[in-house]
Amino acid sequence: MNLDEMRLDSAIKQKKGLHFILASVIIWSALLIVHLTTLHILTKNLLTFFFTAPLMPLAFMISRIIKVDFTNKDNPLTNLGILFSANQMLYLLIAMWIYNAVPEKMLMILAMIFGAHLLPYSWLYKSKSYMVLSIFIPIVALIVGVIFPPYFVAGFMIAVEICFSLLLSIEVKKMTILEKGG
Repeated sequence: MNLDEMRLDSAIKQKKGLHFILASVIIWSALLIVHLTTLHILTKNLLTFFFTAPLMPLAFMISRIIKVDFTNKDNPLTNLGILFSANQMLYLLIAMWIYNAVPEKMLMILAMIFGAHLLPYSWLYKSKSYMVLSIFIPIVALIVGVIFPPYFVAGFMIAVEICFSLLLSIEVKKMTILEKGG
């Protein structure tokens, strides 16, 4: 398999990471609920870290429902996709610093980190949606996060993630039709 064939294989078998985006809708919904409470901001931020932890198990469960090859062990680019995600973990150190330094902006920083980490997936999955949203999310999250309270950021992210899921579903459907037809 050449590089383009591996990328196509990954995009098809992994449905362009749709299972992770759907899981993030659930997580951002939980974060919205947390940030709508009257809890102290440091408690909200601590709960935010806790509620982001189940991303992988949620994505795994969703992958079963939407029939995604979660591990795709036959494709060496799967390890590259894992590396792209692991990269995001390093940026979480920024969020950990913000946790105490500027606690009311931590959710905004998490949204910006999430959005920016999507960029390499635009190459891996040959996806315009990933490309556009990897730029759109950090910029708009910054604007929303500077002007509004954190729960607005969570609401924005839910809306964006739902739209993102729909866009990816369309991309996957088109890609599958092209593969079967061509």
